[in-house]
Amino acid sequence: MAGEGAPTWDDVARSHGRFLYTVAYRLTGNREDAEDLVQEVLLRVRRGLETYQPGSMEGWLSRIATNAFLDDVRRRKRRPEDRLPDDPDWVLPPTRGADEALAAEALPDDVQAALARLPEDFRAAVVLCDVAGRSYQEIGESLGIPVGTVRSRIHRGRAMLRKLLGPT
Repeated sequence: MAGEGAPTWDDVARSHGRFLYTVAYRLTGNREDAEDLVQEVLLRVRRGLETYQPGSMEGWLSRIATNAFLDDVRRRKRRPEDRLPDDPDWVLPPTRGADEALAAEALPDDVQAALARLPEDFRAAVVLCDVAGRSYQEIGESLGIPVGTVRSRIHRGRAMLRKLLGPT
């Protein structure tokens, strides 16, 4: 981070890029949406860095990422997108980036798939707790909900994950 005062945007992007990508990947479930979410978060960071109050940078970034994710989910529900089919003549075979490979290795595919099937509000609470390591208080502040609701969403989200994953 920069010496005294608020960190610069470059400091944030360089020091917390991997953390942001991991949170974004867990929220979205795929590389392309995770990259888009990270870009949106970094844009919001650029606009809001002047108002950043020293404290938990990862907590602040988690809050921005979650809010951007939930904003996008709400927007998509209001205006569903019709995606154009990929033209195989114009698309190169996809390769996993290093960040995606790291993120994918952290959770088995079945766990990531189950996480992606959770309703967004539960997924956000579980990701912020179990991936980003945020406290219930920080999650409540990020999502704008009481701590009791955070506990409930995490408990119910984990129960849904266990059910989706079946007996082990």
